[in-house]
Amino acid sequence: MAGNAGERLDGRFARLWAASTMSALGSGMAVVAAPLYVASRTDDPLIVSAGAAVAWLPWLLFSLPGGVLVDRLDRRRLMVVIDWVRVAVLVVLAAAMVTGRAGVALLYAVLFVVNTGEVVFRTAAQAVVPAVVPRSRLERANGWLGGGTQVMQNMVAGPLGGFLFVVAAAIPFGVNAGTYALSAVLVGLLAGSYRGSPEPGRRRSVRAEVAEGFRWLLSQRLLRTMTLLIGMLNVTLTAALAVLVLLATQRLGLGSVGYGALFTCMAVGGLLGSAVGDRLVATITATWTIRVGLLIEAGLHLALAASRSAVVVGVALFVFGVHSALWNMVANSLRQRLTPPALMGRVGSTTLFIAAGGNCVGALLGGVVAARFGITAPYWVGFAVAVVVIALTWRVFDRATVATAYGEPRVAAPGTPASVG
Repeated sequence: MAGNAGERLDGRFARLWAASTMSALGSGMAVVAAPLYVASRTDDPLIVSAGAAVAWLPWLLFSLPGGVLVDRLDRRRLMVVIDWVRVAVLVVLAAAMVTGRAGVALLYAVLFVVNTGEVVFRTAAQAVVPAVVPRSRLERANGWLGGGTQVMQNMVAGPLGGFLFVVAAAIPFGVNAGTYALSAVLVGLLAGSYRGSPEPGRRRSVRAEVAEGFRWLLSQRLLRTMTLLIGMLNVTLTAALAVLVLLATQRLGLGSVGYGALFTCMAVGGLLGSAVGDRLVATITATWTIRVGLLIEAGLHLALAASRSAVVVGVALFVFGVHSALWNMVANSLRQRLTPPALMGRVGSTTLFIAAGGNCVGALLGGVVAARFGITAPYWVGFAVAVVVIALTWRVFDRATVATAYGEPRVAAPGTPASVG
């Protein structure tokens, strides 16, 4: 599993990483600036909260058909087109803001287009990774990608986007357009063809192709279990984070700075996990990375439910950040190892769809449970769910099964070759 030390991440991956990292910076600034702009135009909670719906709706609407598109077309060209479309709509938005003609409706329309592009772009990017990275370096590559996103989107973009918004509301969106343009150029410089299907003339209905990817995923016990786990644990995690501000202020006695520091703890943990994750996974094996991660999930909910100490909660969130980075690294690498190239887009998009569904349900569930049973109730529910999940899935991730997954080359779907150009 440690791989061949002679295999390196080359210039193609460097360009892919730089494109992903720059996109994360721009997207992060827009995430901060958008609600600030809406709040400057209205104090209606319904209009303000509609931004969250605009952010999540494309993931539910377009994840599955987006996977079909990724498997039908050249993935590199698709990513370039998406980036330039996002540049165009963001330039329109920034220009409208400069001239005083931008309303909330225009902002939400642009964000819907941008997030729709993000759904397909992320699926395509994940499908490109195995074509530009040696098989033995997938963990390191995914760690670098996760680390770049963690730094730019969760640590740099927030304060930078807020500062630029104060200077002028249009600047964060203009900078976002610039980062997407740079991403388009970098992705365009990738050499080679990245078409998923070797037979572009063969076309079936979108429903039939989505169903093919879904059936293949269901037939893979390891990937099926991990995907369902991600969806289920996203429900409890998002429910927990949805009311974390109330826990921080009412139970831990923290102000706005202290509340923000909790997310910083998680981000720093994620950065550390991304930096050392490939070596850690190679040392303790993917099996124990997954199993210990499930224990950490339970431990986080228990700490949030039972502790009144901000330090304990901060440490728990830091450890969870490390686990989250490692989990994503292993989950993405296993999917890239086991999925036939021709199905990479659809299998990845199905995973994103289930994950997004869990996030949506959790966002609603957290507030409902807390309002009905008390502020710590979502965390006790999360702890109980994590314990049940551990009991049901512990044996699925045995060392022999996971080692076999790491040892097997990716096999092609019937009638397709085993690699992309």
